[in-house]
Amino acid sequence: MSGNSFLLDTNAVLYVLNGDETLADFLFEKELYLSVISEMELLSYKNITEEEKKSIKHFLNEFVIINIDERIKQNAIEIKKVTNLKLPDSIIAATSLSLKLPLITSDKNFKHVGKLNLVYYEK
Repeated sequence: MSGNSFLLDTNAVLYVLNGDETLADFLFEKELYLSVISEMELLSYKNITEEEKKSIKHFLNEFVIINIDERIKQNAIEIKKVTNLKLPDSIIAATSLSLKLPLITSDKNFKHVGKLNLVYYEK
């Protein structure tokens, strides 16, 4: 993976979808990855409209969606055992570690995952 590749946490995607130009500019022409967990989170919001769903799906076409494989599963189990992360966040962190990709997030809880290459984004 190149230095132009990033895995985005769900909150980072939501910032861009909600018009955060600073983050959008930073991500422009980068190779973007997303855990299948984030895809599921984005599309499963209660009361999501068909138009919002369509907009999210269109935006997600810019990402490489990463499914859970055995390596990610085992890493997520270990992360969950040693941190207070929720299981979905453990899977996202494990995806970042498994692919050796920096994770862009605003969630401070990821700071507790050792060896995670974290790009902490504050609005």
